[in-house]
Amino acid sequence: MPSLNAKPGLHRSVSEWTSNNQQLSATAQHERHISNVIRQEGRTLRNETNFKTRWDETDTCRRLSDRVWDVARWKEVLETCAQKVDEEMETLTLSKEHTEQALAATAVPLEVTTECLTLREGRQGHELVTDPVDEQLKKEVELIERVQQVLQQHTSRAFEQLCILQEVRHQLTADLQNKMDALDIDMSCLSLTIKSPHISLKTNPTRIPSGSSTPQEWVQFSQHNVARAHEAMQVSQQIREDMNLTRAQLQNELETQRRATEFALRKRNHHEEQARHELEWQIKTTEEEMAEMESDIHGLDADLQAKTANLKLAHTRLETRTNRPNMDLCRDEVQHGLVNEVQQLEATIAALKQKLSEAQHSLQKMKLHHSRMLQDLSRKQEALSLEQRSLNTRARLTSTSSTDNKNSTLVVPLANSSGRSNLQLLAQ
Repeated sequence: MPSLNAKPGLHRSVSEWTSNNQQLSATAQHERHISNVIRQEGRTLRNETNFKTRWDETDTCRRLSDRVWDVARWKEVLETCAQKVDEEMETLTLSKEHTEQALAATAVPLEVTTECLTLREGRQGHELVTDPVDEQLKKEVELIERVQQVLQQHTSRAFEQLCILQEVRHQLTADLQNKMDALDIDMSCLSLTIKSPHISLKTNPTRIPSGSSTPQEWVQFSQHNVARAHEAMQVSQQIREDMNLTRAQLQNELETQRRATEFALRKRNHHEEQARHELEWQIKTTEEEMAEMESDIHGLDADLQAKTANLKLAHTRLETRTNRPNMDLCRDEVQHGLVNEVQQLEATIAALKQKLSEAQHSLQKMKLHHSRMLQDLSRKQEALSLEQRSLNTRARLTSTSSTDNKNSTLVVPLANSSGRSNLQLLAQ
């Protein structure tokens, strides 16, 4: 019987075959188990990650909403603060302009007072006296110069504070603009969803950008800007109060001094008018006395001439009687009478000459004094004219004061140093 050739290959035993089948079944079962576990874990992971993702997205949206609220709140605070800074700048600018107007208004009083001093220097002789008017005018000049210095200091201080407010406002504006930009970005992020067309994967999005700040630094920065603005506004308010109070006080001092000067000027003018009237009366009475004296001098001279004629008559009689001859040349009663008459006439003529000399001397002295009084009257009239010119010159102060009071009631709206009356900030 022919033998069968065995098929080449490795023959397995039944036990190996059974073991292989069991191994395949076990492996399949194990793999299915692992697959089932993986599927369960995958489902669990999907559920957990979906929940976690939704939670994280919700939490991120909440954080973005909170951040938007914080930024919007600080934006509102900065806008309010910037608006107050603008208002304070306008108010300070207005107060500064009022101070500058008050400073400019002192130019006329100083010019008037200086002109009055110059006019009164034109007095001559005994009229050029250092009287209370001079003292008040010099006090007024010193007061005006001090007022100008004080007002100039306040104006310079206000200008410096305006520069500080402008710097503060610029800082607030920059911070506010940053807040508006950040608010736009965060609101844009808040509006994004997984269905938004512009989302994509980015390279290293978790990096920390240079110049980043912490939340504490972010809050402190805006707090510092707001605190600095409030501090600058408080200083500005104090400067305004000081300027307003100083202007009122200085105006009262100027008005008080002006009235004191004008009172002294009117009083001096009254005294000079009294002195002029007194001098005019003295001149008038002196002229009357001079006229009477001249009349009396004429009378004395006429009497002197008459007495001289009588003396000539007596001399002639005496001399003629010396021609009597011999015993008839008698010293009789006639002779004694003529001698007594001559002596009496000579004494009378001497007395008349003495009185005439005294009268002429007195008349000459009165004429000299009359000339001096006329000269002094001319100086007094000139001094009165200068005083009247001073009063007329000072009338400009009253008209200027009335004009300033009318103008002070007009309030002109002013723009701040940036040229805007209101805060205008636009988001970029």
